[in-house]
Amino acid sequence: MNSDERSAPPYRREGLVDHVTALFHEEIRSGRWAVGARIPVEPELVRWSGAGRNTVREAVQTLVQSGLVRREQGRGTFVIARSQLTTSLRKRLPSAERRDGLELRFAIDGATAALAAERRTAEDVETLRALLAARTRSWTGGDLAERTATDTALHRAVVAATHNALFLELYDGLTGLFETVLQDDVVGEEDRYAREHALLVDSIAAGDAAGARRAIEELLAPLLEPDGEQNLS
Repeated sequence: MNSDERSAPPYRREGLVDHVTALFHEEIRSGRWAVGARIPVEPELVRWSGAGRNTVREAVQTLVQSGLVRREQGRGTFVIARSQLTTSLRKRLPSAERRDGLELRFAIDGATAALAAERRTAEDVETLRALLAARTRSWTGGDLAERTATDTALHRAVVAATHNALFLELYDGLTGLFETVLQDDVVGEEDRYAREHALLVDSIAAGDAAGARRAIEELLAPLLEPDGEQNLS
């Protein structure tokens, strides 16, 4: 009898691999293993899961094949997506038209901003205000990458404030598209959308769904004009 059979007698070999894979996938889905983070090394995974080394290796390989993690020689294994939905979207994003991306973000951001205003908690509001301040600071001393990151973090926190897991999963899957289009708009010295972002956070904090949606419209609607030359903010 091998170690896998001894550690989990109720499972057949295939069932044990599926069980451990599901455990690891839940760590990714929940965000405990965040996108970009390195997952624990094999001995730690063995201890944590109670499974044998071969089972752990097969489970990790399943995640690799699913496009959720990537092995990097000499560095470890890193999370690259939270779900297979994200990986499917990533394959589609490079060929997406800019206007398609704008329209999709307009629809998602408008709906989630309004819902966030209805469902936000005191903790959500505190997080949004902190991220708004971080976004503002990035325009005074941050580089392009920091500006992009702080803007993305703020908008993601709005989605998180809806407390709708599917909205958040979809938004995470689209982050690559949104950040790519955003890059051109964070160049320059002036933060052209500071007022709209402040209005967005204030409206959510006040429970004003119409005001939150209006803030998104002021941010994004001009970019959908036929002669719009700007990119996402």
